[in-house]
Amino acid sequence: MAGTPNEVITPQAIKTAQQTCTAAKTTYADATNAVLLLTGGTNGSIIYKLTSLAKGTTGSAGRLLVFSSLNGTTMVLIGTANFADYTQSVSSGPLPADIGWSETSPRRVAATEQIWVATSIAATAGVAVDCQYEDL
Repeated sequence: MAGTPNEVITPQAIKTAQQTCTAAKTTYADATNAVLLLTGGTNGSIIYKLTSLAKGTTGSAGRLLVFSSLNGTTMVLIGTANFADYTQSVSSGPLPADIGWSETSPRRVAATEQIWVATSIAATAGVAVDCQYEDL
């Protein structure tokens, strides 16, 4: 149910969203090679954490790219995080890339605003993106 002016809206429940990015995104103004991660709830949402992790050998270092869109077509770059080159092995795991949003510095998402994610490199095994958020 949508809120009304001066009404207190409290978070409803912790949620998670996950996606895997495989194609390199080379344009920043459109949805090409980006994947939809989440859509803001009826009263908006709050993102507390957004990280990525290589699912296999990446072949080179890259960047996690985070976009905002109100219409699913026009994108606005709102965050990036570097991740290191990773070669899959049984003795070491990939290091996560963290956008930096937290409980004390969250990213607010407007009602129906869309959050899209992509990577700057093509990764055959993919780069997994994990998000912790709450709908208001």
